[in-house]
Amino acid sequence: MNLHPVGQFPAYRPRRMRQSSALRRLVSETQLNVAQLVLPLFVRNGRKVRRPIAAMPGVFQLSSDELVRDATRAHELGVPAVLLFGIPDTKDAKASGAYAANGIMQQTVRRLKKELPELLVITDVCLCEYMEHGHCGIVHYDKAGGRILNDPTLKLLARAAASHAEAGADIVAPSDMMDGRIGAIRSALDAAGHSETPILSYAAKYASAYFGPFREAAESTPRSGDRRGYQMDAANGDEAIREAMLDIEEGADAILVKPAGPYLDIVHRVKVATRYPVGAYQVSGEYAMICAAAERGWLDRDRVMMESLAGIRRAGADFIITYFAIEAARRLRDGQD
Repeated sequence: MNLHPVGQFPAYRPRRMRQSSALRRLVSETQLNVAQLVLPLFVRNGRKVRRPIAAMPGVFQLSSDELVRDATRAHELGVPAVLLFGIPDTKDAKASGAYAANGIMQQTVRRLKKELPELLVITDVCLCEYMEHGHCGIVHYDKAGGRILNDPTLKLLARAAASHAEAGADIVAPSDMMDGRIGAIRSALDAAGHSETPILSYAAKYASAYFGPFREAAESTPRSGDRRGYQMDAANGDEAIREAMLDIEEGADAILVKPAGPYLDIVHRVKVATRYPVGAYQVSGEYAMICAAAERGWLDRDRVMMESLAGIRRAGADFIITYFAIEAARRLRDGQD
């Protein structure tokens, strides 16, 4: 080993790339592109409705006319897709609004495909927004309490997915985490003549506290209990791979990991293990944390926004569902990445 007396170190030769913006863009290892962004939107009945969501500054519950305006803004900036969540006027024990031919989701899909035919419309397939109890499946109550009935729930999920495809949805995205739902939905789509409709499976959806603000946005807080019985344990990684593989075997065309930021290792592992298209959902809590810290002056909102999205891409996500989609698209357009 060569020892150098103090003051006689060899001249330092920098290995770090000089920060020329032109060269940095040319050789950047991770490229974030507007074509990789998906904008989530919440729709409810009415006209000219733009109801603020307190925990998510800049995000709203929208009537379909206002939703079309926001979707148009996003599409004009190059955002290729939106993910829709429906909020019905009434809920019941069978989630009938989820598969009603003229339900809020079905109406909105038809309107979007008529007014923005080139926009990809992805629909969230779940029952929690439509169930009176707020859970993602049929609940049976007995002396021991309530429990989810998995197999009867599959029929309702399949019916909802088929109704979305019939309305014109380009992609259906089941987020319920019931066992066997991908196979049930694939069979229902094929039987209804929608064999070409892809399924984006929330295969690795964790029972996460980061979903907190979403409960307000989608009005889907469970009346009792929680969703840990059917969503994944935050401590488990191998389980995510098993879930993804099972869903692919049943007919999933792409895989989604949710949340994104706290689960970047899962995004990477799922991508490496499956080699399938993998998306990540930067969820409401991730968005709210950045917004709140920025409002207090603790973080630079724009820089942290772009850095967080780049980190999700670096982990292996092919696309990102994010409430920052319009803001990020504008910065990418203006070369402010």
